[in-house]
Amino acid sequence: MDTALALPFPLTRPHETARPGCPPEEVDWARAAAAGDKASFSRLVEKHKTSVFGLCYRLVGSTDEARDAAQEAFVRAYTGIRDFDARQPFGAWVLRIARNHCIDLLRRRRPTLALVSETRGEDPEPGAAPEPADQFAVGGEQAVQESEAQRDLDAAVASLPPRYREVIALFHVQHKSYAEIAMALNVPMGTVMTWLHRARKELKSKLAEHLP
Repeated sequence: MDTALALPFPLTRPHETARPGCPPEEVDWARAAAAGDKASFSRLVEKHKTSVFGLCYRLVGSTDEARDAAQEAFVRAYTGIRDFDARQPFGAWVLRIARNHCIDLLRRRRPTLALVSETRGEDPEPGAAPEPADQFAVGGEQAVQESEAQRDLDAAVASLPPRYREVIALFHVQHKSYAEIAMALNVPMGTVMTWLHRARKELKSKLAEHLP
């Protein structure tokens, strides 16, 4: 088996450039929440809690901190729901709130960001996207090589500039489109594409010995 197959995300993916809108049912829930309907907001939380927790977890690197950060993000979303613009997806809006809150937390803790990936062979953290299952049986020396490649990948991603880590997490782990990432990070779609291109280029360079 090629060691590259053990990497938790591909280095290429088809472009997704269409600007997404907010699904009609989410527009209705958001409007109802703005009018004081907590049950409608709970529906929004239920639909987006996994992606919000997943992003928080990869940014703050701790399950407890990620859970607290996700809860705070939804509290802020609820208190600011009247400012929600239904022309954008609710998911992108709340991810932006969560991302900004996590960055504030990390700035108070230390000036670096951490992107945490799941550990091979262990159960993933609640809410975190699981690593694709390996369809090839491995063992012995090959398993050691994969483990080393995983460690190298984690180190390579952790060494990327913060903005590159964010787009890698949102695109390759959360599977957000370019347009959704642009909304979540409040940058032009072209900037997202540029950051992803540069992040992949840096990763390929750092992981050259593990790629075919």
